[in-house]
Amino acid sequence: MEKLKKRWEIQKNWQLLFPVLGVLLTVFAAFLISKDSPKWFGVENTTIGWFTIIVFCTVLSLCLVRFFLWCFKKLEHKWKVTYKWEMIAIFIVFAITGSLSGKLAGPLVELLGLGREMTHPALYWTARIVLILPIYKIILVIVGWLFGQFRFFWEFEKKMLRRMGLGFLLP
Repeated sequence: MEKLKKRWEIQKNWQLLFPVLGVLLTVFAAFLISKDSPKWFGVENTTIGWFTIIVFCTVLSLCLVRFFLWCFKKLEHKWKVTYKWEMIAIFIVFAITGSLSGKLAGPLVELLGLGREMTHPALYWTARIVLILPIYKIILVIVGWLFGQFRFFWEFEKKMLRRMGLGFLLP
């Protein structure tokens, strides 16, 4: 435990929430991806099917954790954070925000009357993708604030808006 605390620069026990939550969310994502793996081999609803899910989930979880650790090393000097555990919180915020904005864009497109059944697929997907951007920007700052990373995400948003040529929107 001390090795984990030292590696992620954790000073208070509540900060352990982020590495634990990061691992749990990674395993959950791996499970969601690998839950259909028995269908690939035609072994649904069998003991071998459950074994397949467990093996794929374990392997995928380990691969994802290794990938995220590699990303942390690459971004450690680029992102200005005080402690390393904050990087886990930032990754979690990005994951939640991306998923949530994608989920909210569908019903919003329907609400605007551009539903999948009523419009051409090109128009539907264009509208959905265009709507994801402002939804993402708003949710990113809100979820970042909930995870104690408001300053990081506010600076991230300002930089992204300037790069998109929308810096005039900033105060």
